[in-house]
Amino acid sequence: MTGSEMMALIEELYPILRSVTGEGVRETLAILARFNPIEIHEVPSGSPALDWTVPREWNVGEAWIRDPEGWSIVDLKDSNLHVVGYSVPIRKKMSLGELETHLHSIPERPDWIPWRNTLYEENWGFCLPHSQREALPEGEYEVCIDSRLEDGHLTYGELFLPGEIDQEFLISVHVCHPSLANDNLTGMAVSTAVARRITESGHRLGVRFLFVPGTIGSLTWLERNPDAASRVIGGLTLTCLGDASPLTYKRTYGGENEIDRVASHVLGARLEHHEELDFYPYGYDERQYNSPGFRMPIGSMMRGRHGQFPEYHTSADNLSFVSGEQLEEAANVVLEIFRTMDQNRLFKNLLPKGEPQLGRRGIYRAIGGHGDPESRQYAMLWLLQMGDGTTTLIDVATRSGISFDEVVGAANILEEHHLIQWC
Repeated sequence: MTGSEMMALIEELYPILRSVTGEGVRETLAILARFNPIEIHEVPSGSPALDWTVPREWNVGEAWIRDPEGWSIVDLKDSNLHVVGYSVPIRKKMSLGELETHLHSIPERPDWIPWRNTLYEENWGFCLPHSQREALPEGEYEVCIDSRLEDGHLTYGELFLPGEIDQEFLISVHVCHPSLANDNLTGMAVSTAVARRITESGHRLGVRFLFVPGTIGSLTWLERNPDAASRVIGGLTLTCLGDASPLTYKRTYGGENEIDRVASHVLGARLEHHEELDFYPYGYDERQYNSPGFRMPIGSMMRGRHGQFPEYHTSADNLSFVSGEQLEEAANVVLEIFRTMDQNRLFKNLLPKGEPQLGRRGIYRAIGGHGDPESRQYAMLWLLQMGDGTTTLIDVATRSGISFDEVVGAANILEEHHLIQWC
């Protein structure tokens, strides 16, 4: 998928009213399943999700406010952000004073609509521009939220691409936000593109893609899949990948896992500008995967950071806020991180005492057709020097400054000549 194709997917998904549960999530997953064979899981309300419980399912029909003259002034049909997510049903007339306690706006951004949610507290509310809220006259208002909050299911999608070995790479995105383009339609689009590209070529690692409601979705998956979780040797959560900020990698809890070294190497080699952050217990589902009982080595790739760009969780996070060019760059980086992880291996020198004689084996200054001969030769020397059985190919590339592809090529030559072996 190109950047323009990812943008087309985002444009199709943008109008859908999504929440943690409900028909919007199902509709979203059905669209994503057109591109990859995603398996849809339905987990009943009340099911355990580690220390949490799968909530009741929420769906909403109409939702509006009518002013004292009977005119509709706020209507869900105009913006999915107008109704607070998980609002309980209500149909009532009330004063402006009572209505005000259920209104949400952003004074410093008077023309934007915020997104709010009340999943874990039974309540109701509306979101609107602050400029409109300040202009509301005194009088009697009528409100209607035709919602259903009942036992149902939490729905999530999963795509597993088997590899040659019993180890996995995980890519996880959340699918629960309504009409927010960067957070997180970009994550869905990039993961969809990456899955399609990986499907087109062979790979050593298994690859698992999760399309889950934020927090409760990953907790539900972890509750149900401890064995699969134990096979994950690295991965990423993907979010906010379409804005103009540089790509930013948030490290795993340990900070020195293989995925951390690979992501740092790929970003440094590909991009003039990028950022790397230490782990912090706030953000997206990497918090759940890195928790003490799992310690899955899952980093996070993003541009704008959670809660730290003005458009975050507002109507300004719209289609014009993201671009296909940024999406394509993100997809290319994520794909290269996976492919580097897939080729990265521990190795050891089989003749560790002194330097093996490469000349008599015909591989010293005789490696034409393998890229840059000098670089390939130098990479072989680094591999032999670092091959104590505790080093990976990415460690050699990072320390030597030689490209990872050159190191892989050199390692394959040495392995063919029985000078190194994979651990």
